[in-house]
Amino acid sequence: MIDVARRAGVGLGTVSRVVNGGHGVRDETAQRVRTAIEQLGFQRNEVARALRPGKKSSSLALVLGDLTNPFFATIAKASLEVAGQSGFAVVLGSVDEDPEGEKRAIQELVSRQVAGLMIVPDQGDHAFLVGAGVPVVFVDRPATGIEADIVMVDNEGGGKLATDHLLEQGHERIAILLAPSYYTTGRRLRGYRRAHRGAGLEVDESLVVQLPEGNAESAEKATRELMLRPDPPTAIFASTNFLTEGVLRALGELGLEPAVVGFDDFRLADMLPTPVTVVASDIAELGRSAARLLLDRASGADRRPPQRIVLPCALIQRGSGERPPSASKRKPR
Repeated sequence: MIDVARRAGVGLGTVSRVVNGGHGVRDETAQRVRTAIEQLGFQRNEVARALRPGKKSSSLALVLGDLTNPFFATIAKASLEVAGQSGFAVVLGSVDEDPEGEKRAIQELVSRQVAGLMIVPDQGDHAFLVGAGVPVVFVDRPATGIEADIVMVDNEGGGKLATDHLLEQGHERIAILLAPSYYTTGRRLRGYRRAHRGAGLEVDESLVVQLPEGNAESAEKATRELMLRPDPPTAIFASTNFLTEGVLRALGELGLEPAVVGFDDFRLADMLPTPVTVVASDIAELGRSAARLLLDRASGADRRPPQRIVLPCALIQRGSGERPPSASKRKPR
């Protein structure tokens, strides 16, 4: 700032007012300061600025899972857009189902004096955030050990919606494939069970498949084993988009066509030979809502007790979920 002041022929206070968007500087003087800033490549140090008494950081932090997953990438993009519209930058941390790694990443971000945290939490204890002095909004799933804002999808309602739809098509043997027991898929299983109870049907526990990993390869292997049983299911509910991919791959190899409903939409789902029926929610709105709530908390505009925002799900019928039970009777190749 001293260099800029010398180049522009003004005092430090004038440079500070121009940099921080203050008033009381003549247009001609302000332009000289901006020209000097451009010539010298001056950049404001946001971290140092946040350390000054009475000053607040203009950075938020977002900690979430693997960014190659379209679900997390969509949340990130939407939250960045909302933050940017309010003049905030977002620092991203990607930690894929590693509680200790997540804790280290969060502590590092808190030490950088960010104005607030958005976290897609792992299964670890988040009590270490109590008293951290920074507002926190959890996204997609609640955390343990702390009462805080949460923005999430109606996972249980979505699971029931998918299963109800398959039951309405006449299916009674409906398999459900579940990623390792994270909060979201556990709630989708609750919806699956509620739908069966509502229809007066017992759940065949052999059709509730807990996978060792939440990837397409595990789903492909499990689907192949299910469909080669003497009493295969006539329908499959895949509880994540990655699992849906594995289900479709296995069925294509076997030449079988049971009904399929996936949870979360995915690219090209409507372009397949039989377009895929899915239960979908507005994932971008998940990110936008979390960012808006965090900005309100950081500014002090929202002082309510912790809020729980639940976004609805909708069934998108495309064809795969509307097959009758008889469609699954073909012999595998």
